[in-house]
Amino acid sequence: MKAPEPAASPDVFPVLHVVNPEPVPPAGDPGALDEAEARRVDFVWSGLMVGSLALVFALLSVFGGVAVPVLLALTGAYAFNPLVTLLEKRGLDRTLGTSVLFFAGTLLMVGAGLYLVPVFRDEAAKLPGFFQRASTQVVPQVESLLGVSLPELVSQRTAELGEKASELLQSAGPTAARLVASFAGNTARFATTLLGLSVVPVLAFFFLQDYPRLMGSIQDLLPRRSAGLLTQRFREVDEVLSAFVQGQLTVGAILSVIYAVGLSLARIDLAIAIGLIAGFGNMVPYLGTGIGVVLALLGVLLSWQGPWQLAVVVTTFVVGQLLEGFVITPRVVGEKVGLAPVAVILAVLAFGELFGFVGIILAVPASAILKVVLSVVIQRYRRTDLYKGGARAP
Repeated sequence: MKAPEPAASPDVFPVLHVVNPEPVPPAGDPGALDEAEARRVDFVWSGLMVGSLALVFALLSVFGGVAVPVLLALTGAYAFNPLVTLLEKRGLDRTLGTSVLFFAGTLLMVGAGLYLVPVFRDEAAKLPGFFQRASTQVVPQVESLLGVSLPELVSQRTAELGEKASELLQSAGPTAARLVASFAGNTARFATTLLGLSVVPVLAFFFLQDYPRLMGSIQDLLPRRSAGLLTQRFREVDEVLSAFVQGQLTVGAILSVIYAVGLSLARIDLAIAIGLIAGFGNMVPYLGTGIGVVLALLGVLLSWQGPWQLAVVVTTFVVGQLLEGFVITPRVVGEKVGLAPVAVILAVLAFGELFGFVGIILAVPASAILKVVLSVVIQRYRRTDLYKGGARAP
């Protein structure tokens, strides 16, 4: 009679699945890793993680046309894997679940486009008048509120800025058309860009469909003796990345709705655009909120109807920040990312300077991974004789 297979350990990484796994020694088994072996495994893993991040950025710098679509597809598969896994647990075949998710996402994007494109078109049509009013009304409103007269130079420069901004916006359409035509003239670059954008959904579909198999193949390559420890480390990285990728997008969407609704109630022009900037810009601490506050106050000055507008704007941002700090982020993201605001700002500046726009996008997740690596290294260092002052490590 065939002996029953051992039950799966509850500590196994839920996203990874090993095909025909070999038994991994439990933590209390005599064959488990001792401290010296575990330290060596952790240090090797940390080096490989840092090297992998460096390789990703190198590939993006050298082979951006190929690497960016693959990276976008992998990111999409990683972000939506929990939804497909949930459908799979409900009895739906994974291929069918992936198809249902893509179909629903397509309908959602089309519906959002049909609604948002006319809204943004109407909002963009207001921009020239917005800047014209800014140049002629903001300074008098500020002088009225402060009760003092600003220097004549400020008024002149503000008027010039409004005229230049209006002219720039009015010529933005023809300029963009010329840029597109010039870019399209380079047939090879244009074709490569279109091909790269078109293959992202296709790659994401297949990555998402085969996600458990891909992760299982990776885990199956781990050394059997250290597979348990390495699985734990990858679980820690997964918690940080999922908290960022899924959590920050959710937080940004919720804040965008709160800000857009509040600014719309205040009857401010470009309320939806300002709400989106302030909401999703919140991924970089203080930046999105600061820009949103400045734009909203400018909108109040341009459409002044009474002190109630200012009160609604202030209440909107105060309530949004309180909800984000005490309710939304703790419940959606928690403390898994655990990066201080100053660290996030420095990471965005540094990665943006080194790798441009792609570096800005990847700054926070890369920093979060490095934080996990650093915590593992510090944890092992504190168990060494060097740290304990000659005491024997447990």
